[in-house]
Amino acid sequence: MPAPYSYDLRRKVIEAIDSGIGKTQASKIFKISRNTINLWLHKREETGDDRAPVGYQRGYGAKITNLEDFKEFARKHGSQTHA
Repeated sequence: MPAPYSYDLRRKVIEAIDSGIGKTQASKIFKISRNTINLWLHKREETGDDRAPVGYQRGYGAKITNLEDFKEFARKHGSQTHA
């Protein structure tokens, strides 16, 4: 997964748009897509800030939360099948 754009770049783009530059022109100047700008503006409307999300989980979450319980279950039922 690519790294998110820096907060500094996000601020510059949004400040440029707030000062009157169009989204298309800003996307050409800063070399980012208009969709990205729209997402940032939408996020700012919803949350009040346009920071990139931090602390989110990367990769798959573990399905087994208690390893000791699972080991006990496997010992009791390890030879049984679904059928």
